[in-house]
Amino acid sequence: MKQNNLTRRKFIASTSAGAAGAMLSMPLLAGSGTGVTSELALKGGKPVRTGDWLKWPVWNPEAEEPMMSLLRSGNWYRGDGNKCNEFEKKYADLIGAKRVIATASGTTALIASLHTLGIDAGDEVILSPYTFIASYNVVFNQKALPVFADTDQETFTINPYKIEEKINERTRAILPVHIFGLPADMNRILAIGKKHNLPVIEDACQAWLAEYDGRMCGTLGDLGCFSFQNSKHIPSGEGGAIVGSNDEVMDRCFAYHNCGRPHGKSMAGMGKNAIRGSNKRLTELQAGILLSQIERTRQDADKRLENALYLDSKLKEIPGIIPYKLADGATRSAYHFYPFRYKKEYFDGLSREKFRAALRAEGVPTYAGYGKQYFDGLIEDAISSRGYKRLFSAERLNRYRDELHHLPENDQLTGEAVMLFQNMLLAERDDMDDIIHAVQKIYENRSQLL
Repeated sequence: MKQNNLTRRKFIASTSAGAAGAMLSMPLLAGSGTGVTSELALKGGKPVRTGDWLKWPVWNPEAEEPMMSLLRSGNWYRGDGNKCNEFEKKYADLIGAKRVIATASGTTALIASLHTLGIDAGDEVILSPYTFIASYNVVFNQKALPVFADTDQETFTINPYKIEEKINERTRAILPVHIFGLPADMNRILAIGKKHNLPVIEDACQAWLAEYDGRMCGTLGDLGCFSFQNSKHIPSGEGGAIVGSNDEVMDRCFAYHNCGRPHGKSMAGMGKNAIRGSNKRLTELQAGILLSQIERTRQDADKRLENALYLDSKLKEIPGIIPYKLADGATRSAYHFYPFRYKKEYFDGLSREKFRAALRAEGVPTYAGYGKQYFDGLIEDAISSRGYKRLFSAERLNRYRDELHHLPENDQLTGEAVMLFQNMLLAERDDMDDIIHAVQKIYENRSQLL
């Protein structure tokens, strides 16, 4: 199977001039046959789309015999088999990494990374507030404080210009999140890390094959972490990986995830239980599932890119719809979701919730993204605990509480974000037209919902 490694620029260049020009210059789809100026489905009209979207995950029937052979072997634990090792090598080749360690989840990959790089009780870690809750939880797991630098709402990622003001004597790491597969501004983040001697741990759990400055996300920082949870592009129900190039650090990551047993040349001669550890291993069965899908990963990624660029070119023409912007230096998103911002003022004040309900009625499901999770109770529960009161002064914890109320860009983004699911981007051009038709139909007929 031929595979292409496309970036946003390469995609346009590799498309014929005529086809690319037509794709990027076509007017919005409207007029005869589009149903744009008609009764909205939410009001009883005919929906733009009635067909189903691709189910996810997708199973490869050709993998059934290899999986049955693995099941029959009884070698389900990585210490007895070779599937985990095989997957680690193939994933390293896929993303251009020196070394990969397969873990039980993306969360456990982050926990192992933070522990190995010395993040400990009473420390602080800087990250974006716009992320899946696991990015906070792993910091709390180390009895450290997750400190939020505001989000750049155009890129959906951490604003690098807000990081240095958060650094203090307790700061021990920066944890940028490539949320939805959108690369964070790594050149600036890495420069800050180098200036202040802080390790950078990439949360690339949603960013397989996302590219920044000619390299894959997850391979730029001191360590990178990935997830293979069921919704991900390479799923195994649960699963994850740590990526790195420093052998000593990676040996210690492996040791930590394998009950603290010494691993590699850098730990040769150490006692059997020389360091603290945990069991965060991937199973051979999960590795077998991952191996059955890895060959299609680039092909799927290119399909998502092609459809995302088409949506970019059309949705931005609809008033009030603002597609994501790639950060400086980023060349390709992974599109775990396709995100855009919905400006209700262009829809005469129609709420985001009603806009999403109207889209769903037209046959286009969406996701609202992350809310203001820092007010959900998790953080207060942590910092009100006996342990955190011992680790941090009352003054610092009160100042931290106050800082949560000063994240204006993130607060705005949480009220405007709308996402399309990644499996929708594996459909055909006509299906992308359905999405565009549905959004335009709602815009043209918004008065029906007011």
